[in-house]
Amino acid sequence: MSSAPELGSIPHAPPSAAWDKQHPPEPDLIKDCVHCGFCLPTCPSYAVFEDEMDSPRGRIVLMRVGHEPGTEISEAMVTHFDRCLGCMACVTACPSGVQYDKLIERTRPQLERNGPRSRREHLYRRAIFEVMTHPGRLRALAPGAALGPKLAPLVPVPRLKTLLSLAPPVKPKSLLRPLPKVRATRAPSKRGRVAFMQGCVQRVFFGDVNAATVRVLAAEGWEVHSPRSPRCCGALQLHAGFEDEALGLAKRTIATYEAYEAIAVNVAGCGSAMKDYGHLLGDDPEWGERARAFSAKVRDVHELLSEHEPQAVRHELPMRVAYHDACHLAHAQGVRKPPRELLRAIPGLELLEPADWELCCGSAGIYNLLQPQAAAELGRRKAANLLATGAEAIAAANPGCSLQIAQHLDLPIFHPMTLLDLSLRGARP
Repeated sequence: MSSAPELGSIPHAPPSAAWDKQHPPEPDLIKDCVHCGFCLPTCPSYAVFEDEMDSPRGRIVLMRVGHEPGTEISEAMVTHFDRCLGCMACVTACPSGVQYDKLIERTRPQLERNGPRSRREHLYRRAIFEVMTHPGRLRALAPGAALGPKLAPLVPVPRLKTLLSLAPPVKPKSLLRPLPKVRATRAPSKRGRVAFMQGCVQRVFFGDVNAATVRVLAAEGWEVHSPRSPRCCGALQLHAGFEDEALGLAKRTIATYEAYEAIAVNVAGCGSAMKDYGHLLGDDPEWGERARAFSAKVRDVHELLSEHEPQAVRHELPMRVAYHDACHLAHAQGVRKPPRELLRAIPGLELLEPADWELCCGSAGIYNLLQPQAAAELGRRKAANLLATGAEAIAAANPGCSLQIAQHLDLPIFHPMTLLDLSLRGARP
């Protein structure tokens, strides 16, 4: 095991340090790392690049260096931070409770504001957000998505090749069939009103998953409200360091959903970001308290369902299914048991567990669009582990994971809510 550089005392950032004064990575959190190395086996970027500075403890050293007087953000620093997937497996593994999630969350905006990025790189990242986080724009492009994988082999540029190969086919009727704004429940026991977050990529490319989720919630006793705005919760921007845009979308999301008793989310990355609004806006005098109250009401849909005894009848669904842990569900939210319990409660469904569940598949928000070679290596590794279970299908609770795994594995991939909906309706895939 390689050793990490020692940390000395960490001064608060003076104006001449690499980090500016707008929410730099917190020195007190940096000090929590004792460099034990438990994070190394679980870190996907360390597994790929095998470089100490591409591990969580190595990046924490760089965060400390950025606080020192006279330092600047170097290209090497940017490279090592960019190689981080933000999967938070290190948070799960760390025996010292290091809050790496909060540290990297504060570091990435510093890179976007002050780092030595080229104009071309800035424009590329901006273009991703100008398309992927706008459902209307995605919907306009969706009819041609089927051509993407066919064109990808002809494209020599790795990033563009990945972008084209990820595009999933979308049925035209699903693009034109919005969710009802309110879905009533006919269940014997009423459980109140819940707001459902539709998402941006999710509502366009995985509208069938959203429809299945609403049916399941209604069958289990909730009156489901599905507002059509805001367009995006800001998760992708937040995880990439576009702080101002992420906070603006967070405020709109809070204003839209805060009156509801609970907010249900079926996308791991969205749920992770929304649960973090209280921290992100914690020092905002106008939004801090509202954000904390909002985050306390956010529930991953598996969590919400597991908090109550089921009342809808499950029908047999004979399938061998391998469960894939989405990082922002398993690590960032700590939700591992509820999805498994829901799937195991489906009669006839055999749930299988792959090896190395904690290692990211390489999707990680827009990571596979920014670091395509590293993402592909992780995708192949994840696909091999899932295939080795002998499964005939995969269950994954995040659209990015589904798209990434589908590149490397020729098996059907279902959201757990889709499988549960099939069981409740007595239908087959």
